[in-house]
Amino acid sequence: MSFNKDIFARLRNGETIMPDDPEIHKLLQASYEVKKQLILLNTSTEPDEILKILSEIVGEKLENVAVFTPIYINYGKHLSIGKNVFINFDCTFLTLGGITIEDDVLIGPKVSLITENHPLEPQHRKGLIGKSIHIKKNAWIGASATILPGVTIGENSVVAAGAVVSKDVPDNVVVGGIPAKIIKTI
Repeated sequence: MSFNKDIFARLRNGETIMPDDPEIHKLLQASYEVKKQLILLNTSTEPDEILKILSEIVGEKLENVAVFTPIYINYGKHLSIGKNVFINFDCTFLTLGGITIEDDVLIGPKVSLITENHPLEPQHRKGLIGKSIHIKKNAWIGASATILPGVTIGENSVVAAGAVVSKDVPDNVVVGGIPAKIIKTI
């Protein structure tokens, strides 16, 4: 285990972080900072203010991103959002493993993007593992879909409402179900 690298970089690189890690307090501290910003964002009724606060959370200026609040994010710095993205009500983004949302993506209400997991072995289960999610251009994630750690959603693809996606989705397909499977080609 390498304690010389920042805990966020280690999570981003897929290392398992155990509860006794000397930097574990940084995760909690960062999540509380984002929570303060989310309180402002989620109570705002002004689209420009919502975009400004979300830009601060992710650490980059966002362009033409529409968010219907509330939105829940645990750590924003590993969240990259492209142009012309729409995020509907009540989405949850657990971002420690890294989330990339490319241009022209539509995200339905109650979507969960989960980049964090725990080891299967009982003695290590309280550890934390990050694996990135990548949603490519013009994808559409339907209402209440869940995208699990390490998944890429292909360009122009559609994830049906309520699907649980545990494996990569190729370009130009519709997937649905639990676990999600290809339903048809677009």
